[in-house]
Amino acid sequence: MTITAYPSPPCLSFRLPSPRRCRWRRPFTTTTLFVCSASDSPSDMDVPAGSSLYPLHRSKTLHLVRHAQGIHNVEGEKDHKAYLSPDLFDAHLTPLGWNQVDNLRKHVNACGLARKIDLVITSPLLRTMQTAVGVFGGESYVDGVDLPPLMIENAANSSRSAISSFNCPPFIAVENCREHLGVHPCDKRRNISEYKTLFPAIDFSLIENDADILWEADTREANEAVAARGVNFLNWLWTRQEREIAIVTHSGFLYHTLQMFGNDCHPSIKNEISKHFANCELRSMVLVDRSMQGTDSSTSNYPGKNPRGLDLPSDVAHKKHPEKGSQN
Repeated sequence: MTITAYPSPPCLSFRLPSPRRCRWRRPFTTTTLFVCSASDSPSDMDVPAGSSLYPLHRSKTLHLVRHAQGIHNVEGEKDHKAYLSPDLFDAHLTPLGWNQVDNLRKHVNACGLARKIDLVITSPLLRTMQTAVGVFGGESYVDGVDLPPLMIENAANSSRSAISSFNCPPFIAVENCREHLGVHPCDKRRNISEYKTLFPAIDFSLIENDADILWEADTREANEAVAARGVNFLNWLWTRQEREIAIVTHSGFLYHTLQMFGNDCHPSIKNEISKHFANCELRSMVLVDRSMQGTDSSTSNYPGKNPRGLDLPSDVAHKKHPEKGSQN
């Protein structure tokens, strides 16, 4: 399968690397990028360089979010060796991180994005799930609404109120969008059974093992393997019916996956796509299916000719009846 992507002007594409077994800082901003296939324009046509068109129903809009500041970010900034500390196991958000979550939540509601999202996918680590439910979850509980919360009160000693699952999109946890695996305890997850008590309304059914069998204490996942895993994750999205998806994940996962895009674009486009994400930064991109991986049909196309009638195009009519001149 070939997938392509690009920011408003040009375009980009990537090749899937050969998978090998190997055991992003600024305030949040929103950057909209469009993923689209590149095609050479006929030499006799005046088409802007790098422009292209693609059927809407063969695309998905992805809203990529890096988690807010975690305790490991603070300690790692002081000393990179701190990432090896067992005290940072499954790092949770800092108070400043929760402020970042609140600010991004205000943004997605003010710009109308929150109402568009069909699905929220989150990496199954504490900091990503806290960010996901804090940004895209429901409001405070309403009397008479009997629904499980997205996050219970004071989850992981967060001092936060419970977050409702009322009137918000479904949330699912997916292992394939985790951070680099191995060595760093901050990137090791808890048992899924423990997460289920903290985040009752998140769907963990796609995760097969309760314990974290992917993280290895002495082997750090190679960058190429992270990128290959990211490509597999994007391919998997075509099996989903949802068209507008928020994905809350990690700096390394985003950086190495998005590095696969933009090589056939202007360097500024390549940089716009693949630069490092700040904590709680959101970028919106359009993912395009160039190889018919997806099977969904358009919900907005209309066949025309209803009722049926004569509709001979004017250019064809001119060829059939040149003596009558052009008919528009």
